[in-house]
Amino acid sequence: MAGSAFDSALYGRLFDAGDAGRLFTDTAEVRAMLLVEGALAKAQGALGVIPETAAAAIGRAAVEIVIDPGALAKATGTNGVAVPALVAAFRSEMNAPEHAQFVHWGATSQDISDTALMLRLRQALTRVEGDLRAAVTALADMAERHAGQPMAARTYGQHATVTSFGSVAAGWGAPLLALLDELPTLRRDCLLVSLSGAAGTGAALGDRAAETRAALAAGLDLGDPARSWHADRTPVLRLADWFLRVSLAFAKLGEDCTELAMSGIGEVALGGAGGSSTMPQKQNPVAPSVLIALGRQGAALMAALHGAGMPRHQRDGAAWFTEWLCLPQIVLGAATSARSGRAMLDGLAPQAQAIAATLTRGLGMIHAEALSFALAETLPRPEAQAAVKKLCAEAIDTGTQLRALVERDHPTLDAAAIFDDSAQMGHAPGDATGFARAARDWLAAHPA
Repeated sequence: MAGSAFDSALYGRLFDAGDAGRLFTDTAEVRAMLLVEGALAKAQGALGVIPETAAAAIGRAAVEIVIDPGALAKATGTNGVAVPALVAAFRSEMNAPEHAQFVHWGATSQDISDTALMLRLRQALTRVEGDLRAAVTALADMAERHAGQPMAARTYGQHATVTSFGSVAAGWGAPLLALLDELPTLRRDCLLVSLSGAAGTGAALGDRAAETRAALAAGLDLGDPARSWHADRTPVLRLADWFLRVSLAFAKLGEDCTELAMSGIGEVALGGAGGSSTMPQKQNPVAPSVLIALGRQGAALMAALHGAGMPRHQRDGAAWFTEWLCLPQIVLGAATSARSGRAMLDGLAPQAQAIAATLTRGLGMIHAEALSFALAETLPRPEAQAAVKKLCAEAIDTGTQLRALVERDHPTLDAAAIFDDSAQMGHAPGDATGFARAARDWLAAHPA
C-alpha cells in the first residue's frame, strides 16, 4: 500500500481529492514558495527596501524559472527545511548576481514556507467550498421534498419516536451550511502572510518591517497579521479544524447511510456499485465507508496536530515537522470527503415503502412516548409512564399491537391520533423546510 492513499495509483480513485490533490505536491510547494519570493521582492522594491530593478528581475524570474524539487532534496535533508536550497537554486538560475543578491531579503525560511502554505490552503478552501455548496443544495432539495415523510427516528440504534426523512436530510445538511457560513471569517482571520525574520522581530527589515509585511499581504491578497505568528499556530489550527469538521460532517452522513442501506432495513438506496469478490448478491456501502474512514483518520491526525500547537520558544522544528506530516492529510481528507459525499448524494434516494414498513414494525411501540403524554393528561406523569411500560410489556409478550391494548384499556383516548405517524412528527417537517429555506437564502446571498 502506498504511503498516502490520496496519491496512490491503486487507491487514488477510492480516495479522490480531485484538484486539491495537486496542491500538496512537491512541485506545488516549490512553485508557491517562488511566488512568495517574487511578491516579497516586488513589495520591497516599491518601498525602496531593495532596488526596483532587482525587484523587477526577481519578480519575473519567480514566474519563469522552474526548479526541480528533487534537486533540493539533499540540502533539505540536511537543513530540515527546503527554503535555503530553494533560494540558492533560484539565485543561481537567475544568472544575474547583481539582482539575485536581493532574493529573500530580510525574510526567514518560515516566512516563505508559511506564506506559501497559506496560498495553497486558500485554494483548498475554494475547492472544498464548491463541493459543500453542491452538497447543501442537494440536501436542501431532499429536505424540502421529503419534509412530511414520516420515518422512524433512532437513538442508541433503536427506534425512538417518529421524525421525517426531510428532517434527517436537514440534519445532515445543517453542519455543512454552518461550515460555509464560517468561511468569510476564516479567510479573513487565518489566511495570513508571515514576514517576521529569524526570531520573529523583523529586525533585518528595520523600521520598514511592518510596512513591508503589509505590502506583501496586499500583493498576495492575504491578511496582514500585524505581528509574528511563527510560534502561534492558531491560524493553522483553525484552518485544520474547519477541514476536519468537513470530514466529520460527511462521516456522520456515511454512518447513517451505512445502516439505513443495510439489507433488512433498506430505507435508502445508494445508487452506486460496491461488489463483493465472492458474494454476488451484495452491494457494499463503499462511498459511506470512505466517508467514515476519512472522518476517523482526520480526527486522529488532528490530535497530533494539536501537539504542534505548543512550539518551544520562537521556533520549534519538531512542531513544524508535525504540521507537515499531519496537515496535508487532514486537508486532503476533507477534500475527498466533500467530493465523495457530494457524489454520493447524487445517487442517494429514500425508499418510501421500506421507511413505511419500518414504522409498522415493533407493534406500534414507537408511539409509546406519545401515549404516555396522552395518559399524563389525566394521570400523574409517573403513573402514566408505568401504565405505558406495562402495556408495552404485554404487547411484547403476546405479540399484540400496542394500539389494540390502548383501545381495550383506555377507550376514551384518541388512539387514532396517538398512533398517526404524520401527527407525531413534532416540528420535524418545519425543521426540514426551514433548513431548505435557510440554505437557499444563504447560497443566494453568497454567490460562488
